[in-house]
Amino acid sequence: MPAERRSEWGAMFVFTIALAINYLDRLLLSALQPTLESEFHLTAQDYGWLHSAFYAVYALGSPLAGMAIDRFGLNTSITWAVGLWSAAGIATGYTTGLSGLVGCRMWLAAAETAVIPGNGKATGLYVEPRRRAIGAAFGQIGLATGMAAAPLLASFVSPRYGWRAAFLVAGLLGFAWIPVWLWTARRVPPRQAPPPGPRRPAASVWKDRRIFLLMLANMLGMPAYYLWTTWTTKLLTGTYSLPQDEVNFKFAWLPPLFSVAGALAGGALSSRLASGGRTLVRSRLIAIAAGAAGLVCTALVPFAATASVATALICASFFWSLMFSVNVYSLPLDLFGPERAGSGVSALTGSFGLMALVISPVLGASVDRWGFAPACVVIGAMPLLAAAVLFGTLRGE
Repeated sequence: MPAERRSEWGAMFVFTIALAINYLDRLLLSALQPTLESEFHLTAQDYGWLHSAFYAVYALGSPLAGMAIDRFGLNTSITWAVGLWSAAGIATGYTTGLSGLVGCRMWLAAAETAVIPGNGKATGLYVEPRRRAIGAAFGQIGLATGMAAAPLLASFVSPRYGWRAAFLVAGLLGFAWIPVWLWTARRVPPRQAPPPGPRRPAASVWKDRRIFLLMLANMLGMPAYYLWTTWTTKLLTGTYSLPQDEVNFKFAWLPPLFSVAGALAGGALSSRLASGGRTLVRSRLIAIAAGAAGLVCTALVPFAATASVATALICASFFWSLMFSVNVYSLPLDLFGPERAGSGVSALTGSFGLMALVISPVLGASVDRWGFAPACVVIGAMPLLAAAVLFGTLRGE
């Protein structure tokens, strides 16, 4: 591999660390859910409303974050974002009631709106077009690292130093990342220069009907991802009567590893199909359909006889979810170009936030009343509708 390309992938690797810290901050709340429910006297539905507060801000702020990244540049935007969400994480460790938790989660959400569009922007700048799904997979490696680290950090720190110390550690990691990225960005120039001629405004993405179809497909296809990043510890502790620390140490960190495998497999599949002569969009659609078909296994999770079998099925669901996701999140770059990558990808993160906002309290109420079975059956079928929407509207691209 030429030294230039090694440098570009090195820059992408450093950026993935930001995504790891992002999800570590975000998912500590889920890893510590049983403890927080006990301390703050929360029901599962209360917990769902807490997530809704987060995702309300996330959904509304994502388009603004994407346009800011396209307008002010990746480095300035991501530096401010990481600093702000790290401060929010530290503040969470000082909360004394539910209202404080809600406020810190909304603050965290506002700052975290920049990270997924930022990864899309970095992919557009540093990665050649046919390998963009692999660039998106790099981002998932970061997210999965954060997902796996959250339960492990919680299981190590919380019994020894209390749950508040876990949020402090995660916040300090974010502040330590900022100078590392700025040093890297100064030394690795982007592959993609701004296109010649008049620059299209970032907001022009919203004049293209295809962005709304992508958003709809993302809302239909990503509930399984939301479910496992948010409710895994709760499902395993509640269904199999296991203590929180045992679930976090033995089971909850495993599914994110399979999400990495799914992301890499999805990126490799669409890249191989594109190298074989298919268009980029057609290649993405085939990989998306494969992921949607595999996600049917989500319906089986609540019926597993043991926690080990349930974890294996969650791993499989995560794998197919990420094969679906990395290709959906590559489509805005294929359709709108790197100069509008932040805006295009932020539309998808906003739609994910809107989906999570709507289903969080519904899922919480359903879990309180019927357990996880009805939700998993519905969520397992929804990605097939997402694939149908995309095939029906983009197959001619």
